[in-house]
Amino acid sequence: MVNMDVGLDAEVQDLVTDGPNGARGAEFFDGKTAACFPASVSLAATFNRNLSRQIGKALGQEAQTKGAYAVLGPTVCTHRSPLGGRNFEAFSEDPLLSGILAAEYVNGMQGERVAATVKHFLANEQDTRRFSVNETISDRALREIYLRAFEIVLKHSDPWCFMSSYPKVNGKHVDAQPTFLQDILRNEWGYGGLLMSDWGAVTNGVESVKFGLGLEMPGPPQHRTFETVSKAIKSGDISLEELDRCSSTLLMLLKRTGKLDDRQDTPSEMSVNLPEHQKLIRDAGAEGIVLLKNRDGILPFDPQKAKKVALLGPLAKYAAAHGGGSASLNCHYKVSPWDAFQQRLGDDVELTYSKGTHIFRVYPDLIEGSKNRAGNVGFTADFYSSPDLSGDPVWTEHYARGFFTSMMNNNVVKPLSARFATTFTPSVCGKHYLSFSGMGPAKLFIDGKLIYHQEKETRDSMGFFLGVQEEHRFQYEFLPNRPYKVVIETIPSQVNNSELSLFEGQISAHLGLVYQEEMEADLYQEAIKLAKEADLAICFVGNTTQWETEGQDLETMSLPTDGSQDRLVSGVAQANPKTIVVLTSGVPVEVPWIHDVAALLQGWYAGQESGNSILDVLLGDTTPSGKLPMSWPKKYEHTACYGNFGLDSYDSRQVEYVEGISVGYRHFDRHYGTEKEVRFPFGFGLSYTTFKIEEVNMQGKIEGPENSTVTISAVVRNTGTKQGAETFQVYLAPPSTGSDIVRPPKSLVAFDKVHLRPGEERSIEMQFSADAAAYWDERPSEQGGYCWRVESGKHSILVATSSRPTDIVHTLTLEVQQGFSFPP
Repeated sequence: MVNMDVGLDAEVQDLVTDGPNGARGAEFFDGKTAACFPASVSLAATFNRNLSRQIGKALGQEAQTKGAYAVLGPTVCTHRSPLGGRNFEAFSEDPLLSGILAAEYVNGMQGERVAATVKHFLANEQDTRRFSVNETISDRALREIYLRAFEIVLKHSDPWCFMSSYPKVNGKHVDAQPTFLQDILRNEWGYGGLLMSDWGAVTNGVESVKFGLGLEMPGPPQHRTFETVSKAIKSGDISLEELDRCSSTLLMLLKRTGKLDDRQDTPSEMSVNLPEHQKLIRDAGAEGIVLLKNRDGILPFDPQKAKKVALLGPLAKYAAAHGGGSASLNCHYKVSPWDAFQQRLGDDVELTYSKGTHIFRVYPDLIEGSKNRAGNVGFTADFYSSPDLSGDPVWTEHYARGFFTSMMNNNVVKPLSARFATTFTPSVCGKHYLSFSGMGPAKLFIDGKLIYHQEKETRDSMGFFLGVQEEHRFQYEFLPNRPYKVVIETIPSQVNNSELSLFEGQISAHLGLVYQEEMEADLYQEAIKLAKEADLAICFVGNTTQWETEGQDLETMSLPTDGSQDRLVSGVAQANPKTIVVLTSGVPVEVPWIHDVAALLQGWYAGQESGNSILDVLLGDTTPSGKLPMSWPKKYEHTACYGNFGLDSYDSRQVEYVEGISVGYRHFDRHYGTEKEVRFPFGFGLSYTTFKIEEVNMQGKIEGPENSTVTISAVVRNTGTKQGAETFQVYLAPPSTGSDIVRPPKSLVAFDKVHLRPGEERSIEMQFSADAAAYWDERPSEQGGYCWRVESGKHSILVATSSRPTDIVHTLTLEVQQGFSFPP
């Protein structure tokens, strides 16, 4: 008998790299540089299957440069709420769009013999209390929404790995019940690949083996130890067949990826910056950008006419490459909007800049002016095996900034105390602004004087690890060019506030600094002045990795912080009627100034070339063709899950999916013409050219679970003057039969994207089958339920350019003569 978790866990740990928008490598912080691709939500906005496959292929190649055989991505969880802190890492609110694009991503990656890891199976829609929250979800919502995307990925790509999730679903953790891993994934869907846990997500060593979880991550195992598994086999709680199944899936993964035969190991992690990947990232980022407003055709703008351009806002010099958490990485390089404008227009256009406002959640790490014990920029950390810093350090390490952690550090094994120190020499005098915190109790000293004592552990260890913690803020008077001895002493948290066992006994601290002059400058008035003087004002606003990240959900749909960005946009628009807003976020946000600005672009997190991608669209080098992969509410209160998401479950650790199947446009379709009508609908996006869809036809019929295929054909023509692309969307509306089964007004059943030159036309075809017309019958089986059911009657096929009723360009009728059911 061999416990594969025990025997191979260390080796498997070295096989994987975090994803899904870049192969980071082994180091969570400050590792080898890597290519950063657009986030999955940006990729979803392209509605482009081929592009998703290309990115998957490139990510497979990137993983090889890091010596990795598996990428921990794609993330396929559904956008349930606009407050989802990790929405940017997943694709869409619609399971078909998510599933199809994720499948192409997987096919591209695995074509390079690098395993894709589809995650997080299942129901990891919120990050608040994700390690302990119990989510109550109906069978029908699970089948039609939350399982559906995973099912599509599996059936269109055969991923070599799946990753289980943290939350409880209907009372039990996923690894501790047979429903999802065994009954559905293995038995119903026929999945034969490796199932691994999310990091620390195994809750029951015996049951997880019985239900087919092949690997506990990370190693060494905490629940599936050799002793635990041996005892369970002797008692009959685990059979040898069940153990062999877990072991064989791991061996199969090693064989598939070439670890056991002919694929050569990369001697060490490398940074390989390929020109073809740079181009792919730039093109993909531009194709995902969504043009939401363009009053009087102000875009694209002509640099020959706008000779003075003001670049304003906290994100004008910020390269919005990625969100926070597992999706973050050390990019080869990052291009901000300012960088792109300077490089391409700096000689022809006068560019001015103002940040406009600060949006710090945590002050930036102290770096400038710091010197560690080795004489380099940064801090030195000494780790001790005693709780009071006595004795000699057991390990010493140098850090490039004012943040350190023992998490993800194989050199430091749960120290009992640490001293984190630097010599700081400020370049200017002032009462500078500092922020300080420790994961556990901590003290800050400056020149031997105790400045602040944090007596208790941080509120949320995961938030601390990801750099979004609550901190003590204060000012300290510094003289210029004078060295100050800065020391932090800290111990591990005595209470694990993350609820994740991986954080037990870990130790971390942070020190941030902002110079007084920078903090107290009147940035708002500076921005207004520049806007008045400019021919064109462009505001770059949105979220950053401090606001959108794994481990934290958003509190509101408002931009951070305290209305400052909304005030900035409104003020700039009042000062200059030619104001364009470029919004960077992975989620919809409230836009109270929408009627005041001339244009609005949604830029997402577009990868390392984000600045160039944005400028390509602003100048018209690329005609915008992105479409929203989610509905954009006016207010969070208008969503179907309002009051039942994220922070609403913080204290109770309970959340109910009260909306059932009414997710996204399936909910908002019922509210057109009311105050809850969306700001922008799912599938919406403007262009610099125009299209016409003609000759729409239907072939085929649905008359049973087998051989029921409907084909929609059409001719799409570019009737404008610029090259561009249109996304052809097909929705299916159920019959009006008077049934008591509540159905969504319509659901996306097919889509395609066509790129056309001016005057060019092209024929396209799309198909869907019986499962697209089915709903899940959740009645008990003795009443004919627990199956997929298609109703008889006249279904409407809606050909559209968005989910908004006014964007339906053609309607066809599909009649199902006799209803039928089929098993899952």
